[in-house]
Amino acid sequence: MGVEGGMKCVKFLLFFFNFIFWICGLALIVVGILVQLGMHKNVMIKDPSASGVPILLIAVGVVIFFIAFFGCCGAWKENYCMVTTFAVFLSLIIIIEIAAAIAGYVFRNKVSAVVQDSLTDMITNYSNSTAEFRDSVNKLQIDLKCCGVNSSSDWRHYKPEGNSVPDSCCVNVTLNCGVGTMTDATKVHQLGCHDAMEAFLKKNIMWVIVGALVIAFLQIMGIVFACCLMRGIRSGYEVM
Repeated sequence: MGVEGGMKCVKFLLFFFNFIFWICGLALIVVGILVQLGMHKNVMIKDPSASGVPILLIAVGVVIFFIAFFGCCGAWKENYCMVTTFAVFLSLIIIIEIAAAIAGYVFRNKVSAVVQDSLTDMITNYSNSTAEFRDSVNKLQIDLKCCGVNSSSDWRHYKPEGNSVPDSCCVNVTLNCGVGTMTDATKVHQLGCHDAMEAFLKKNIMWVIVGALVIAFLQIMGIVFACCLMRGIRSGYEVM
């Protein structure tokens, strides 16, 4: 016997929200992988602690991916055990996400220091490194329109005369455009890559916050719908 009205609506809403969770989990996995590759390929960060955030994203994405499976199957088959498992695991995920947000805020200065040290190593090893490494540094400076760690003066040991920078620092990148132009603001970007990266993150942080709030809202609604469906199942309803 099918349940009319509200309970049937709850069932399909829970199924829909779990489909969204499944997509969110997949998105977190993809974002985590891209961040991990970007940090170690483009920025060349060697500090193992810097991998914590992308690895956490991948781990949470995998967990949400499988939790959504419990939620979808539990809602569709009206399985009390699976719906309960979904609600409990989703509650734990919310607690973990809150803890991760607190940890990220507490250790925000550590991330800044890791980026600072990694950028310094990039400049120090630039001349004696592989072509792939130099291409990564050049791409970073071109994309962020920056030069050096804190300013273009960080490249003072790049050439013997102490007044040249890589061509990727130039406003208009051409062959040998960085020779003898270190402090020429009309030809070379004076902003350091550390500040440029911070500015980029601050510019996009609002989208991250909005995304996090949307996911948190969906998770809370998922728990509410799961609890409603659990009560319905326990009360002896049979959802078609």
